[in-house]
Amino acid sequence: MLQRWNPMRMRVFLLAPAVLLCAWPSQLAAQTKVAVINFQEALLSTADMRKESAALEAKYQDRQEELNALSAELQELQAKIQGATGAELAQLQAEGQRKQIRAQRMTEDLQSDVEFDRQNILTAASGRMREIVQGLRAEKGFDLIIDSSSVLAGDPLINLTAEATQAYDAKHPAN
Repeated sequence: MLQRWNPMRMRVFLLAPAVLLCAWPSQLAAQTKVAVINFQEALLSTADMRKESAALEAKYQDRQEELNALSAELQELQAKIQGATGAELAQLQAEGQRKQIRAQRMTEDLQSDVEFDRQNILTAASGRMREIVQGLRAEKGFDLIIDSSSVLAGDPLINLTAEATQAYDAKHPAN
């Protein structure tokens, strides 16, 4: 004898797979291992970056000192202008204007050169740090490592910033 399908039984039969499908993504999410890193802090804290920063400062120290001396000359000239009159005033103002234009050009050139070198250093070091982070991800079994700048809340136990800096320093020691 054939049994008739009860409508209640039919609902249970159709809802059970739907409930399982809804629960399945949450189970996958629970299995995903995620860590965070403050990439910029990790990179800038390395001994290599501290060394590069000091080298960059030393490279442009002479130009910075020249700019500081020019600034001091401009201040002295400004003081002279206060007490000058007539032709002397015009001459001092013209000289001040020339020196101010020179100082502005020197400042712009210095900033441009420093930024160019800084960007080259950061690009190279960032590539090396990305390799380190990828190695930590594989070593620790994380599925995803995200930058802490995009994290609103998280467990501080899975922050790899200090560990990434240490691994970088070990692999790329500053000589």
